[in-house]
Amino acid sequence: MIDTDIALVVPAPVVPAPVVPAPVDATSLGLATTRQRTSRVSQVITLVAVVVPAVGVASAAGVLWGVALSPLDVVLFGVFYLATGLGITVGYHRLFTHRSFEAPTAVRVTLAVLGAMTLQGPVTQWVTDHRKHHARSDAEGDPHSPHLSGGGIVGTVRGLWHAHVGWMFSTKGMERGELYGGDLYADRPIRLVDRCYLVWVVLSVALPFAIALAVTGSWRRGVEALVWAGLVRIFAFEHATFAVNSICHTFGRRAYVARDESRNNWVVALLTFGEGWHNNHHAFPRSARHGLGRLQLDVSWLVIAVMARCRLASEVHLPTEGQRRRVAVVGG
Repeated sequence: MIDTDIALVVPAPVVPAPVVPAPVDATSLGLATTRQRTSRVSQVITLVAVVVPAVGVASAAGVLWGVALSPLDVVLFGVFYLATGLGITVGYHRLFTHRSFEAPTAVRVTLAVLGAMTLQGPVTQWVTDHRKHHARSDAEGDPHSPHLSGGGIVGTVRGLWHAHVGWMFSTKGMERGELYGGDLYADRPIRLVDRCYLVWVVLSVALPFAIALAVTGSWRRGVEALVWAGLVRIFAFEHATFAVNSICHTFGRRAYVARDESRNNWVVALLTFGEGWHNNHHAFPRSARHGLGRLQLDVSWLVIAVMARCRLASEVHLPTEGQRRRVAVVGG
């Protein structure tokens, strides 16, 4: 049974599998770096992924040209933000990185495609970077810790910049080997999704355009939807996700003892469907649920619970009350 005393909303009963250690062990893997620097190709793709959506935001604000905002644009923005965001939070993160639950191939492929549509990179790259983050969290080898750039105000600012955006041009994708991602490299459907990554990138902006064009018959309205539900949406969710790396390792509260500086931040949690309960997550990396406290809304967990009810998720991992009590911070 689910721990109902901490449930905000429980769509259906889910029988949790025992929480076991995350599939990455820092003591045995060490740094395990397979590249000495981020590749030029990755840097160029990252630059495009970061700059182009920002240009979309500028254009939407009327800096480059006036763009109207219609109810259709708002609806499409919300639908694509939710769908592709869950591709990251439920798919890339909880399913593929931490094996918090299991899912049929069709569900796995769908979540991998939706995650790719956020322009945060192919699933194998995202997963290996994130597993290395957990293995080396806030220590040497962590791809995006804000705490390895020196002390003082200058060091703090440099660290936040590195954790939020800078790491994607310096340490992103350095670990693409099978040591951190062997299970995904052996997964043929997921490797196929990876090879088609640029297709999903194009669809991420083409689909809002096509839907608006089909609904209104107007090319101008199609371009507006491309900007709002494509570029602006990508920009918004990118920086919400980046904030988990920067803000949630610097600002917020600690409910559980963890070997790093992870924090719970409710604002980031709202923007990322529960990922901002980051200290909870680092305390129990394999838990499918991050919002462990009363009133800690975790939309991603609610989706997983509904999936389990519909037999689209199984072997759902959750921490027990005893595990939580053992590492709880007094007054946290």
